[in-house]
Amino acid sequence: MTDKILVTYATRTGTTAGVAKAIAKTLAEGGSQVDALPMEAVKDLSPYRAVVAGSAIQDKQWLPEAMLFLRAHQAALAQRHFAAFLVCMTMTIGNGKYRDEVVNWMAPVRKLVKPESEGLFAGALDISKVPSFSDRLKFRLSVAMGVWSEGDHRDWKAIRLWAEELRSILR
Repeated sequence: MTDKILVTYATRTGTTAGVAKAIAKTLAEGGSQVDALPMEAVKDLSPYRAVVAGSAIQDKQWLPEAMLFLRAHQAALAQRHFAAFLVCMTMTIGNGKYRDEVVNWMAPVRKLVKPESEGLFAGALDISKVPSFSDRLKFRLSVAMGVWSEGDHRDWKAIRLWAEELRSILR
C-alpha cells in the first residue's frame, strides 16, 4: 500500500464528479497523492491507503453502481481510512431543513463500511442532462411547483472545508 488517496464517485449528470474532483484537488493541495476516478474504473484498492467514496442520490439512495462498488470492495475498505459523501438536490430545500433525513441515506453505506467522516452536499440541476425521460418530467414538475430551481447549488466552500478536514482524518 502506498501513500495515495483515492477519491471515487458514481454520478448521473456529472455533478458528483465535479464534487469529487474538488475534494481530490483540496487533498492534493495538502500534499497527498490523489487519484479521482469513477467507481467503474476502480478494480484494485491496493495502491491506496485511504478512500473517499461519493454518490449522487436517486430516490433517496446511493446509485446502484456505488453500492455495488462498496460491496465488492468491503473488505479492502475496512482496512483503510474511509470517508463518504453524497450529492443531492434535497440539500437545497429550505436552508438544510431536510438534512436529518438526508443523513439517513448514508445508513446502507454505514452498514457496509463505517465512514470516518461524512459529507452531505447540494447538487446542481440541469434538466437537459437528466438521462431518463420520466425523471426529466418529474424534475420539470418539481421546478414548476417551486420545490427546486435549476442551476448549480453546490457550495464549493463547504466542499473544500470538508476536504480540508479530511486531511487529518485520512493520515
